[in-house]
Amino acid sequence: MKTFSAKAETTDRQWYVIDAQNQVVGRVAERAAVLLRGKAKAIFTPHVDTGDHVIVINAGKARFTGKKEEQKNYSTYSNFIGGQKNESPKDVRRRRPELLVERAIKGMIPHNRLGRVVLKKLHVYAGAEHPHSAQEPTAIKVTR
Repeated sequence: MKTFSAKAETTDRQWYVIDAQNQVVGRVAERAAVLLRGKAKAIFTPHVDTGDHVIVINAGKARFTGKKEEQKNYSTYSNFIGGQKNESPKDVRRRRPELLVERAIKGMIPHNRLGRVVLKKLHVYAGAEHPHSAQEPTAIKVTR
């Protein structure tokens, strides 16, 4: 008996859509990360991209639990003196709301070459409209 190893080019890819309206950001991100990696598939192979495409709509209407909306802090640094910027989720939601969900999902994907390939299959939109209706995505509900 030989060990099965999936090939990225022979993997059957599905399209899924997740509605993040009134859903907790972390739970939406966890469900999307599992679908992007392909961890729920029987053919999952850790070093191969076996995941599916994920569309997240209404990302601007996703919510945080507790006081995270005011107390959480997103920090970036430009490697220049005085180049540190801090933003709360409230400020990010005003500027670019889809970034909240994108950052949460990115943190749950491996930080290597495979992770960069996997993240290209993520499509996040602040509103309810998306241009991927031709792919006929399957709706996924976030539970819990």
